[in-house]
Amino acid sequence: MLSSFWNWYVIIITVVTILACLWLLRWTRGISNRDKQEGTGTTGHVWDEDLEELNNPLPRWWLQLFYITIAFAFIYLALYGGLGNFGGLLGWTQEGQYEAEVQAAAVAQEPIYARYRQLDNAALIADPAANATGQRLFANNCAICHGSDGRGARGFPNLTDGDWLYGGSFDTVVQTITNGRTAAMPVMVGGLDEGAIRDLVAYVQSLSGIPADAAMAAKGKASFDTLCAACHGADGSGNQAIGAPRLNDNIWLYGSEAETIYTTITKGRSGKMPVFKDHLNEDRRRVIAAYVLSLSK
Repeated sequence: MLSSFWNWYVIIITVVTILACLWLLRWTRGISNRDKQEGTGTTGHVWDEDLEELNNPLPRWWLQLFYITIAFAFIYLALYGGLGNFGGLLGWTQEGQYEAEVQAAAVAQEPIYARYRQLDNAALIADPAANATGQRLFANNCAICHGSDGRGARGFPNLTDGDWLYGGSFDTVVQTITNGRTAAMPVMVGGLDEGAIRDLVAYVQSLSGIPADAAMAAKGKASFDTLCAACHGADGSGNQAIGAPRLNDNIWLYGSEAETIYTTITKGRSGKMPVFKDHLNEDRRRVIAAYVLSLSK
């Protein structure tokens, strides 16, 4: 009932509004003509003692433009819809127009992607035309998180270096674009007091060569071996199978500051790479992957 009510609500409001415009034009014209015939022709407003506001009828050509506009409104609504659930005589919808434009673009672009399809992965990565296409696709779909230059930001991976959370092979990058990734760093402070957490932070920093208190780092190693090594490896080299970052290099996703690492350990982190298979076909995903890998090489 709500659906039917709003349908008729829109229809009635729309039609009544257009008809009210028509009535207003005829009513005001009638008043103007009457005043003119009676010899008054004014609204009764006077300024500066002798400046009177006239009430002359609109010029005929101007009035006809208003009538044409009203007629156009009814014709448009009849052909293209806009009256509640009525779809219009032409059956036009914005979804249908979008689908038609997408299909037309696919037909026009098919020769381009047909050539890319013939290239193996290495050749696609090295192909200048494919990289130019990939750059445009990257700008439209990926740059909002990874930056227009692919260098990322805090919490968004840099794609121009050689450090990969899940691996840098062509098929892995395509899989990441296709199905997305969900990352989670759990809170890992169970049973640790403040001092032990600070020791662990110092040890994590020491893995990447960041100057840290040697005594604190030595004590933090035991906590690392117990709580962190299962994911990040005993030497901090990470685990691409689960997307666990390397900790023994100088590349950081959220930052290498002691307080940032402390926050990561005590509060955890979560990341989301969206799924693109629903609106990027295989050809486009493959070209984007080639472009991304060209950045890192």
